[in-house]
Amino acid sequence: MYNRWYAVLQAFIWVFMKIFHPWQATGLENLPEGGVMMCGNHTTIGDPFYVVCSLGFKKQTHIMAKNELMEIPVLGWLLKKSGIIGVRRGEADVKAIKECMKHLKDGRRLLLFPEGTRVREGEESHAHTGAAMLATRTGVPLLPIYIQPEKKLFRKVKVVFGEPYYPRFEGRKPTPEEYQKIADDLMDRIRALGGTVSCK
Repeated sequence: MYNRWYAVLQAFIWVFMKIFHPWQATGLENLPEGGVMMCGNHTTIGDPFYVVCSLGFKKQTHIMAKNELMEIPVLGWLLKKSGIIGVRRGEADVKAIKECMKHLKDGRRLLLFPEGTRVREGEESHAHTGAAMLATRTGVPLLPIYIQPEKKLFRKVKVVFGEPYYPRFEGRKPTPEEYQKIADDLMDRIRALGGTVSCK
């Protein structure tokens, strides 16, 4: 489903990023058709922009963001119109979860950062289970993405798209322990992609 507001916002972001924060994407051939749960590491506020710009103008994507952004006058309105999904962190946001599940079931792309907040390179982080839950409940694959943490003005940032995969679990649905195992494995796959990146 084409979103004109998303296209307008993306155009402004694309120009800004192209000039000041260019990107170099690899592995785009791994992006499957239809619904997919895309997940990346999160070290700076601009990480969603690198992914959106890497995907190009023909692959619009829904993004999960902290609900505080949606409450900012004008910006919040524009983000909502663009299909950004605000999530109340630290609680079970049923409305946001249902909206995300609907998009995935309808064959759309969804971007989420499993760590839930920005984590500097080298810091320990905890993978939340939201992506694991959404992927297993909707039957879509998980796709790990690694975004180079080192970012300098006018220097290209490498964005690596890994191979999509379906998480494994026993029974009809995962247990809480299995959700966490899936989430931890996802973060391991994301970090492993970092080994393919040269920061030169």
